[in-house]
Amino acid sequence: MAQRMPLVAGNWKMHKTVEEARHLVWDMLDALRDVPEVERVLCPPFTALLPVAQMLLGTDIKVGAQNMHWEEEGPYTGEISPRMVAEFAQFVIVGHSERRMLFGETDAMVRRKVHAALRHDLIPIVCVGETLEQRRAGQTEAVVRKQLLAALEGLQPEQVARLVIAYEPVWAIGTGEAATPEEAQRVIGQVIRAALAEAFGPETAQAVRVLYGGSVKAHNAAGFFAQPDIDGALVGGASLDPVQFPAIVRAAAR
Repeated sequence: MAQRMPLVAGNWKMHKTVEEARHLVWDMLDALRDVPEVERVLCPPFTALLPVAQMLLGTDIKVGAQNMHWEEEGPYTGEISPRMVAEFAQFVIVGHSERRMLFGETDAMVRRKVHAALRHDLIPIVCVGETLEQRRAGQTEAVVRKQLLAALEGLQPEQVARLVIAYEPVWAIGTGEAATPEEAQRVIGQVIRAALAEAFGPETAQAVRVLYGGSVKAHNAAGFFAQPDIDGALVGGASLDPVQFPAIVRAAAR
């Protein structure tokens, strides 16, 4: 089977005005261009999707949205549709823990977003992960497996092979406390890939790219990328740093 291409996505969250976004892209564009063996995705806020996409024209750097609704259009105040996202982006983050915890996003809603993304030729980055309480209670495997299989319910193996999974332990997001590379490898290899193999077959499980997310920095990225089942990272805070983010991308080149 062909080797999975590493992928590093930067989730800017609710940061950067349009002007600030332009400056950030400009500051790291040359460094990001130099790593074609890694798929690079920038996920700015909705207001900056178009200007960032325009700046990346003519490069192989991709754009992603941080969220979207599952309907094509309609009376959904404050939402953005997959059709709108697809005008500017190639990827979309779905099921991020902040969406689940702060905005009440359920497994059923995540599933609808995954299906909608695939209908519009968007690649969903499907986020799964346990809270600190669940981890302490020994529920990591059950929680991650449930979130994963619920999000992918109703898909065919060839559809699953196209998408990206991000394992983001909630207790490690924005806290500065990352899982160890060995902990992340155990969950990704023994839980996520095992569940994918059981539900969709071993070939599909080996084709899917699985990222780690949770306090990934330039100084610890290489440890994660050295693990056999970790194909890259979903980067939060460090993606706003024009020096750190390209350094993380370079660490993923292998």
